Amino acid sequence: MKARIYHNPLCGTSRTTLALLEEAGADVEVIEYLKTPPTREELRRLYEEAGISPRQGLRAKEPLAAELGLLHADDEAILDALIAHPILIERPLVVTEKGVRLCRPSDMVREIL
Repeated sequence: MKARIYHNPLCGTSRTTLALLEEAGADVEVIEYLKTPPTREELRRLYEEAGISPRQGLRAKEPLAAELGLLHADDEAILDALIAHPILIERPLVVTEKGVRLCRPSDMVREIL
């Protein structure tokens, strides 16, 4: 099985999810999204396929989210901010042929293995 993970190696949940993918024998493409952020349309598509809104994909606990006024912003403003400031993207996002999941908690990855 092929899998793609939008990964932050400094994030424990992201590291755990990557380990679960590897333990399952997945051929994993790791995208460190802070170095190689997704495009706006790619991120929109990922969220649509995961069945979540841009608001659900926002790291609301990141202080920058409040500083930018995103806690009450609309989805389009949130998408703009996520592209401009990838640190605000909640992680990890995982893609397999079975779907897309925001794997918080990490065990959610099992739904698409």
